[in-house]
Amino acid sequence: MLPEHSLSPSAVRPDLNSPGWNELGVTLHDGGGTLRVWSHRAEAVELVLFDETDIDWIVDTVPLTPVGDGVWQATSPGLRPGAHYALRVAGPLGPGNMFNPLTLLLDPYARGLVGVESENWRSSVVDTAFEWGGVAKPATPLDRTVIYEAHLKGLTKRHPGVPPALHGTYAGLAHPAAIDHLLTLGITAVELLPVHAFATEPRLRSLGLTNYWGYNSVGFFAPHSPYATAASRIAGPTAVLREFKDMVKALHEAGLEVILDVVYNHTAELEIGGPRTSLRGIDNRAYYRQDPDGAYIDETGCGNAVNTATPAVSRLILDSLRYWANDVQVDGFRFDLAVTLGRDDSHAFTADHPLLRAIVDDPALAGVKKIAEPWDVGQGGWQTGAFPDGWLEWNDRYRDRVRNFWLSDIDYARRASVSPVGIGGFATRLAGSARTFTRARGPLAGVNFVTAHDGFTLHDLVSYEVKHNDANGEHNRDGADTNRSFNHGPEGATGDEGVLATRRKAMRNLLGTLLLSAGVPMLTAGDEFGRTQHGNNNAYCHDSPLTWLSWEHADWQRDLAAHVRRLIRLRAENPALRPRRFDHAVVEVPDASVIDWYDAHGDTMSNERWTSPDHRTLQYDARSTPNGEPANRVLLIVHGNEQPIDVTLPRVDGVAGFVSLWSSADEVPDDDEEAFAPGTEIRMPGTSMRLFRAEQASA
Repeated sequence: MLPEHSLSPSAVRPDLNSPGWNELGVTLHDGGGTLRVWSHRAEAVELVLFDETDIDWIVDTVPLTPVGDGVWQATSPGLRPGAHYALRVAGPLGPGNMFNPLTLLLDPYARGLVGVESENWRSSVVDTAFEWGGVAKPATPLDRTVIYEAHLKGLTKRHPGVPPALHGTYAGLAHPAAIDHLLTLGITAVELLPVHAFATEPRLRSLGLTNYWGYNSVGFFAPHSPYATAASRIAGPTAVLREFKDMVKALHEAGLEVILDVVYNHTAELEIGGPRTSLRGIDNRAYYRQDPDGAYIDETGCGNAVNTATPAVSRLILDSLRYWANDVQVDGFRFDLAVTLGRDDSHAFTADHPLLRAIVDDPALAGVKKIAEPWDVGQGGWQTGAFPDGWLEWNDRYRDRVRNFWLSDIDYARRASVSPVGIGGFATRLAGSARTFTRARGPLAGVNFVTAHDGFTLHDLVSYEVKHNDANGEHNRDGADTNRSFNHGPEGATGDEGVLATRRKAMRNLLGTLLLSAGVPMLTAGDEFGRTQHGNNNAYCHDSPLTWLSWEHADWQRDLAAHVRRLIRLRAENPALRPRRFDHAVVEVPDASVIDWYDAHGDTMSNERWTSPDHRTLQYDARSTPNGEPANRVLLIVHGNEQPIDVTLPRVDGVAGFVSLWSSADEVPDDDEEAFAPGTEIRMPGTSMRLFRAEQASA
């Protein structure tokens, strides 16, 4: 039995590397395989083996024996690649226990699953051998990372260059046509919405809907088989895993990283009374957060919360991460509702949680990008900026301030004839969110985003005032009510060319801000083309053309994509836009950007102009302090109201002139790099941005 203190990390820091928990799941060897399962409270565990062609036909049962540390073990010649198996677990009755010796359960460490979207799942033994052919991870530095958040199926489901048999599959993303789009765009990493095996909730199935996004994990080690080609699905889980690895290999050969959105905070077993497929039947009390009477403490809003105060449960998550990072060679993880993972045995978040520390300190995860979604729905659930060194965080404060500046502030100004706030808060986000992330962590601790899978698309953000989720079956009650969006006049589709032009410029301003800000930018797939979901800001339950990317584009959409390509290229070419560290007022910091701020007259920004709603124009002068790259300096003009203004370029020591690189006012990116002398007046149209490269004066 496990010592009692091992279930109480706040009392004694547990050893998440206990040797007793090594090699859980199935280990293959000559003569079959050995299965090891952890359950703290089980009284008996049984292996059930099924016919390889009929997952309901039991061909053998083998009892597991306890071997210490809560681990049960059995060896069988039937545990060979292609075998289907399940567990049956018996245990005591009492509050919090859900043992039933008749229920067939999944092995939490299963590398493959078979079955349909019901409770009729089976674990499968998988041959994990794969030839990587010397292809290594790209290991893209954080300052050069540009993340592209995409749905695995939706990205290629309608791609005309991908063969129909590969549409919406792992092989489809590995196809040269899909990779060519990513490379042409200039992104460096694809962040895939959940690809761990997941299920659709019974409520959605009853409505004829599906869990499209995949935030409803059934297993933490098995790839979602419906995303594999028909040929791989027919061949079985080993072929599905091989197709996934082929995708990773192809993306790596192209220099692209693969980041997985992982859901370790809850499972598809939902609330008490929901499906009993794995953890609930193996040791409900240990795996899920509960009150003493057995009622679930739901920190996720999804019915349950996985209990990382149990060391063996934290080890399960660590082992899953190690598997995907090493056996499958993925480059990083975005942790859904990561605050839940950092809650202790009193259910309070602590940045010093053993699991959060272990993820960062684990040598097996060295070099892997770790991105937290720094909130959940529990008490004290909003923790942006609070994660420890080594973690990146989705920066929702950046998202909200940028949306406010370009959208809701403009809406307010139209109604009230005055802007609600000045430009100071926006400038803080542009320069790397130093008020959110410590100097030790630096600007690259923040993953900047304006849109994500959850919420309005970029197009809909500038086209809809309110959400339109009527097709979700919840009477438009689901999804965020506060979107900081602005429709610029009419709601949704319009033929008014003036409104459409203003919306296009608003999208360019949002994209320009995202891709020119300090921090790690994340672009949502389809935003480069202005994709719409017709005002649905919570399209998680639609596996349809509503959510699949369209590859048929109007001229304005192609022009918008050209702006994105230009901005990503300019970011790569100008290290002043991507500092690794925050500047210091007294000493020069290598790999930082020294920032000076000027107003519309070319004068140093005064305190009054930072805060006054009457002054929403600034010039952002950033000079790199390079360590391995040539010196670089840029000037970015931001004008945040709808009245045009004349801006005087600043007279800066050492700068001979400014070369125009990009303007959000242009419908099509301008290739003419026009040069301007310091002190020149530049006409800035309403709500616009313009980027310059500063040319050094000759000595």
